[in-house]
Amino acid sequence: MTSTHDRRFTPARPDLAAERLRGIVDAPRYATPRVMRVVEECAPVSPEPRRDVPIDTQALHGERVDVYELDSEGWAWGQLRRDGYVGYMPAECLRADSAPATHRVAVTRAHVYPGPNMKLPPVAALPLNAEVTAGAPNGDFLPVDGVGFVWRAHLVASEVFETDFVAVAERFLHAPYLWGGKTICGIDCSGLAQASLAACGRFVPRDTDVMENFLATRVEPTEALDGLRRGDLVFWKGHVGVMRDASELLHANGHFMRVTSEPLRVARDRILAKGAGPITSIRRP
Repeated sequence: MTSTHDRRFTPARPDLAAERLRGIVDAPRYATPRVMRVVEECAPVSPEPRRDVPIDTQALHGERVDVYELDSEGWAWGQLRRDGYVGYMPAECLRADSAPATHRVAVTRAHVYPGPNMKLPPVAALPLNAEVTAGAPNGDFLPVDGVGFVWRAHLVASEVFETDFVAVAERFLHAPYLWGGKTICGIDCSGLAQASLAACGRFVPRDTDVMENFLATRVEPTEALDGLRRGDLVFWKGHVGVMRDASELLHANGHFMRVTSEPLRVARDRILAKGAGPITSIRRP
């Protein structure tokens, strides 16, 4: 594989590549993918088949994965269908693809019960944007294949989306910061932007550098940082935040280790003072 191929989005390694890349990248063998789904709350996606390296991202429950290899050490190597990310996942987090998803989780965290009774101890919890296959209603609950029962109002039909991604992002206020995270239990800056936009049916790349280039509408920042509006995305090298209005920035950050809301000018000056560089661009989804 040559350096021109981004390993984050190219299913190719020195020893193995996707069959569809034959003739594009050189590899001693090629594989046709086996489609699988994430069956845990979320699955870590890592750049190496090791548990002691920083994760790149998370794959959410129900997310489909093109798996090119299941090795003897319990790792699956594949590509997420939702945003194209390539990496290693624990094989126990995946199962063979089954019935199509009918619903997705519309709240930041939906408890799963062993029966249609809210007083029962939950057996799991599913994050915002998780996909499930649900059966006929049982009172206020929907039975979810392979999981249990979820409060009916916490799920929406797969084709139903929200209209205000900033309002979605605001639900994560004070959520703990987690590198590579995409859930209310832990989320990072680009995960916050990606998850919030996904809840509105807008699917953008995972990492800030690719997300920034993907969003074409550019707003030229002034020194006074005026002319901004709710929903603008502010990018630095390796960081992104969401404007709540003309002056307030919502972002998951390692400074406070949580999702915080603060004046953009304050965040800009602090980030610059810490040596992380100036704002690189402001994009309007």
